[in-house]
Amino acid sequence: MKQLLQNVKNGNTTIEEVPMPTPREGMALVKIAASLVSAGTERMIVEFAEKNLVGKARSRPDLVKQVIDKARREGIVPTLQAAFNRLDQPMTLGYSSAGTIVALGKNMQGFKVGQRVACAGAGYAVHAEYNIVPRNLITPLPKNVDFESAAFTTLGAIAMQGFRLAEPQLGENVAIIGLGLLGLLTIQLAAAAGCNVLGIDLDPKRIKLASSLGFEAVTRQNAESASVAFTANRGFDSIIICADTSSNDPIELAGVIARDRAKVVATGAVGLTIPRKIYFEKEISLINSRSYGPGRYDPSYEENGNDYPIGYVRWTEGRNLQSVVDLMAGGKLKVAPLISHRFPIEQAATAYDVITGKKKETFLGVLLTYSETVEKLESSKVVRFNAQTFNPSNNVKLGVLGAGLYANSTLLPVIKNNKDFELIGIASSGGLHAQHSGKKYGFQYATSSDDEIINDPNVNTVAILTRHDTHADLVIKALKAGKHVFVEKPLAINSVQLLAINKQLKANSQSLLTVGFNRRFSPLALKLFASLSHRSEPLHAHYRVNAGYIPLNHWTQDANLGGGRIIGEGCHFIDLITFLVGAAPVSVTAHALPDNGKYRMDNVSMTFTFPDGSIGVVDYLASGDKSFQKERVEVFCAGQIAVLDDYRSLTIVKDGKRSVEKLSAQDKGWRNEMQAFARAIREGGAPPIPYDQIMGVTQSTFAAVESIQNTKLIEI
Repeated sequence: MKQLLQNVKNGNTTIEEVPMPTPREGMALVKIAASLVSAGTERMIVEFAEKNLVGKARSRPDLVKQVIDKARREGIVPTLQAAFNRLDQPMTLGYSSAGTIVALGKNMQGFKVGQRVACAGAGYAVHAEYNIVPRNLITPLPKNVDFESAAFTTLGAIAMQGFRLAEPQLGENVAIIGLGLLGLLTIQLAAAAGCNVLGIDLDPKRIKLASSLGFEAVTRQNAESASVAFTANRGFDSIIICADTSSNDPIELAGVIARDRAKVVATGAVGLTIPRKIYFEKEISLINSRSYGPGRYDPSYEENGNDYPIGYVRWTEGRNLQSVVDLMAGGKLKVAPLISHRFPIEQAATAYDVITGKKKETFLGVLLTYSETVEKLESSKVVRFNAQTFNPSNNVKLGVLGAGLYANSTLLPVIKNNKDFELIGIASSGGLHAQHSGKKYGFQYATSSDDEIINDPNVNTVAILTRHDTHADLVIKALKAGKHVFVEKPLAINSVQLLAINKQLKANSQSLLTVGFNRRFSPLALKLFASLSHRSEPLHAHYRVNAGYIPLNHWTQDANLGGGRIIGEGCHFIDLITFLVGAAPVSVTAHALPDNGKYRMDNVSMTFTFPDGSIGVVDYLASGDKSFQKERVEVFCAGQIAVLDDYRSLTIVKDGKRSVEKLSAQDKGWRNEMQAFARAIREGGAPPIPYDQIMGVTQSTFAAVESIQNTKLIEI
């Protein structure tokens, strides 16, 4: 399928052939007929992408600081590589589209194939021939609402939310400042609600268009005097600002024309420096409207499909979307007169020349249109490249599931030039990231189907880099198919999954399994291990992790998706101590600081005991400053002290002598681990990490969570 993409690194806007996405649970696959180009949000993204590196840095000083802090911790080269990798990721554009459902994921009751719908959401309702959209961001279309009109639904919901926040009453006076696309939708909504509406804009052409639609409108120059006449000198009850400008003038004007105790709602992106005197004297309420309505930016609502009860939240973003199409169906919201340009998807780059001013054309509603031809769903899930093949018999023939940040910033750069690996296929459910990574790293094909990779006879090894909740099922499927498996941590997020993997691993004993416990393969960790190889007594290891704060609504914090931070990331640090001891823990006692509504068991101290009497302490803390080094390991044993700092330096003190080894850049062992995995596959040796340690470390994370919850020691 064709999709419009923005490259933030070089500023290019291109049309790419991308695998058709596969709808996950709670999502629909929609064949798009029309999508709306946002002259605000999308223009801002394109203009940012077109800046040079200096310009990008100046516009985002917050990100520059993060890069500098990372360079101090990890070294300049890996930091630059990570930064450029982020910039190189394709960015989807668009958030408002309409089309026909052609396939449904599980649990999509109430929707059916062939149903006409409007779609919303950045990352979902994008400029592409096919969209996968969650259930709460889809709304059915009445028969008399055409696709071009329906493509405005999301923008209409933004206007609707701003209007609802103003809480106007029937017969009240409402001013709309800014008569661009958003303002012209808002003025119609206000009129449909029985309000007396006055529009205000700088552009006489927009005043004329508003007048042609039957609304009273004036230029900014005449706004104050017209407001006096319009409201009989009482002032407006509500002022909704729909302008798109960095100027503070709309806020100042709103204060002047408002009545005592009026409401001002900022729906557009405008300067928000409030003139205190007039806002204080009139006791004006200012509200900054947040997108389409309640549910926006809530993953539980948007991604997981959990609706809010109508008795508690009358107008969610989904209900606002439905309200907009109902108004269109009733003839109270007319968008056809607002369409100034139509471009087929193949000419989408020209649309961005229009909205960024390169074409010097007046514009308003800019639509992209799509072919009515429906592709064959299965055959369209694969895009093949003219990639070089190595094909020696001893290669690891790799298929990759997942093409997100970890894949692109860590694993794929490590194996790209490793001749042990032949890169066959890569999959991502949306198709886009697989297509980008497939071309960039030289895979033979990209797909949106995991089964395409797992069932490919040319693939003998599968790397699973997907979200944590999918790891166990994919590991089992790949093992059943007779593949060797590398899975990024965690191996599983609960004991039931772990038992199922263990059972399948025994049934497929010819297949090798390893987990992304990369730290045990780092050069300095290997030297630390070697220094302890002749120990004759237990050791004590203390691993302090400055993990950094992650918001509670992030998917890794969800026990059902990410497993939580102890299971999802804490396993790394337990594994490093397990490696040093040579055996998995046998018990754990764990304690957590109070969450206080900000954390979710991510400030913890875990004490593990091992079969030989060794003790390992992992202090995993999210309450620190991320600019400080992340990881420090201290080991005491047999007259020796060793300190490993952030995998950049190792200090060993023994017999009064101190040896220090430093690396120019952080090395956490990813390259060494993949080489060890390839060697084990090629030579038929033992797995790079003993299975009892993989299983024991994973089980230890479950036990640590249980210990915190039950405040007692847990035998593993």
